[in-house]
Amino acid sequence: MAQEPKTGTVCAVVVTFNRKELLEECLASLQSQSRAVDHVLVVDNASTDGTAELVKERFPQAELLEMPQNEGGAGGFHEGMKRGTEEGWDWLWLMDDDTIPRPDSLERLLKALDRLDGLPEPIMLGSKAVWNDGNWHPMNFIGPRLGYFPEFLDASVQGLLSFRMATFVSLLIKSDAVKRYGLPHKHYFIWSDDVEWTARVLREERGYLVPDSVVHHKTKTAHTAPETGDKFYFAVRNGLFLLRSDSLNWKEKIGHTMVVAEQIRRFMIHERFGLRAWRVLARGLWHGLTRRAQ
Repeated sequence: MAQEPKTGTVCAVVVTFNRKELLEECLASLQSQSRAVDHVLVVDNASTDGTAELVKERFPQAELLEMPQNEGGAGGFHEGMKRGTEEGWDWLWLMDDDTIPRPDSLERLLKALDRLDGLPEPIMLGSKAVWNDGNWHPMNFIGPRLGYFPEFLDASVQGLLSFRMATFVSLLIKSDAVKRYGLPHKHYFIWSDDVEWTARVLREERGYLVPDSVVHHKTKTAHTAPETGDKFYFAVRNGLFLLRSDSLNWKEKIGHTMVVAEQIRRFMIHERFGLRAWRVLARGLWHGLTRRAQ
């Protein structure tokens, strides 16, 4: 295991499910980093499209963790972060298979450690995620740490943005965060597991967005939560799980309540207030209020 003298070793953790073309592009971009990735761990959520074969044939140097069943992004990152921490890597670089880093994305993340100039040491660093048009991806806006405004301004002077919560789209975390604060909650399955985990860790710790580290989040549309379909259940349920957790303070919970309410409004309008929409909403609300949140 090669040891970088200042920054430590980096293991990229890539979670995938039935998107082998995107995964191939993601893994190829990891091979082309100007600061080499020390190890790549692919977590395959029981794909049925030949993903495992692709990794074994095209990227034999990558470690493949094959899940016995699809446990969603939350389960994939739970197991990937657990494995990477157990293997002793200093940093875990988290991303989905539709995250395409630029050649200097990792280098720029780590170089941010050289310009702290008295700022609190970060436990995580995030990239700017853009969509196909080059603009910020709306799914990956950070939650700025405005409750500590002088510190927020000090970080901005250094070209960094102090945040309270972020997504697992090119998020570089110290493995020590897992040891101290635990893993993402598997039962979230998809959506908000990353927001909950980062908010949980950053109650006491610090994280910075590094705007000159850029990745392409290659989704079909520039969306946040889906505005149609049964999957919206997870957006509602997990939104309430997050509100019931200890990860957010009361002011943040007010803001997040407004976010969930707006998502519900847009979903119901898109679904024309149909019977299926009411069933999805009712199920999400009921389970979000009555099932285990954390």
